Amino acid sequence: MHSAASTPANAAATAADGSSGSAAPAPASVPVPGIASRLAGVASSPVREILALTARPEVISFAGGLPAPELFDVAGIRAAYDRVLAENPRQALQYSTTEGDPELRTAIAGRLADRDLPTDPDDLLITTGSQQALTLLTTALVEPGGVVLVEDPCYLAALQTFAFAGARVVPVPTDDQGIIPAALEEIAAREKATLLYVIPTFQNPTGRTLPAERRAAVAAAAARHGFWIVEDDPYGELRYDGERVPCIAADPAAADRTVLLGSFSKVMAPGLRLGFLRAPAGLRRACVITKQAADLHTSSIDQAAAARYLRDSDLDAHVAGMRAAYRERRDAMLEGLPAALPEGSRWNRPDGGMFIWASLPEGHDATALLKAAVGHEVAYVPGAPFFCGEPDPGSMRLSFTTHSADEIREGLRRLAKTFA
Repeated sequence: MHSAASTPANAAATAADGSSGSAAPAPASVPVPGIASRLAGVASSPVREILALTARPEVISFAGGLPAPELFDVAGIRAAYDRVLAENPRQALQYSTTEGDPELRTAIAGRLADRDLPTDPDDLLITTGSQQALTLLTTALVEPGGVVLVEDPCYLAALQTFAFAGARVVPVPTDDQGIIPAALEEIAAREKATLLYVIPTFQNPTGRTLPAERRAAVAAAAARHGFWIVEDDPYGELRYDGERVPCIAADPAAADRTVLLGSFSKVMAPGLRLGFLRAPAGLRRACVITKQAADLHTSSIDQAAAARYLRDSDLDAHVAGMRAAYRERRDAMLEGLPAALPEGSRWNRPDGGMFIWASLPEGHDATALLKAAVGHEVAYVPGAPFFCGEPDPGSMRLSFTTHSADEIREGLRRLAKTFA
């Protein structure tokens, strides 16, 4: 039998010196440390939230900019991994250099040279998707309060990146051909900008392509006013009509101040998370140091497999097949929009990429209407969150790449019910 002194109640009442008495009061609860203040002004991505909302398989979603999974070259990618693991597993599974796999950088340099942009492998840094490349550049270039110029509307994840850095984001007006050079010139003369972020080819969210003469004007403005150009090109290989427009990075006027971002997400597979940046030596070195602090290096085996895929497979032929499929899907959406959207709506006809930009007539709010659309088992992304300046409440982004042409037609029939 236990004695009374050994019971839990009596033990709790025993003082530290062995004497009995009242228990000492418990210490006051200390608040949990808060989240860093830099997060205060950074909103969650509306696109990601909509994708979660529309994850049900019965919903036909035009919301996400997702490549068609049935078009992934699964067999070719699997074979590339198998060969890497069979022939050189110890190196592929080991740490590697921050700059990236030499064979992969050589292959990328060759592809850029084929697009009339001479590039040395040492001009490149391999990144974990082009989104990381933008984060590294922002960390290396932008001081808190520094001015970043962006197209209005702009890619949402870029706005998040600049908000994290504490930048002051200044929108530059656009029209149906993209950024307006006169507006850029006026703003650049007024603001001491660090960089201009631009997607000149098949822009996200609008699908617009900046004409050659405007690209030259952007390059001249950067040279005149001393800001960097960050040229993001995730969609450039997905052209369905028209002639390729040279990169801004190829313009001698701004070659010393232009950074080109690229990605394998849209042409190989987004799950690989492989991107790159091409930058002048000093800035590239700063990005290498920044990346060392972020993740040391991008996945060694994924880089090795991508390099092997580029050696053994014909990526250009694969992309040609993707372009044919996406062209058909774009055309199906364009053909169905007149019946799907209210009279007085406007939309563009992109020459490539993944998106159509539409605007509903005055009095229609695309954000408010989204709930009704999801009720009809179809979804889109409202355009308002993409704006830094005054938003167009009737605007919406429609992605045509994820679904087949027949599914797109059915999705547009559902969308029409939203406005009935």
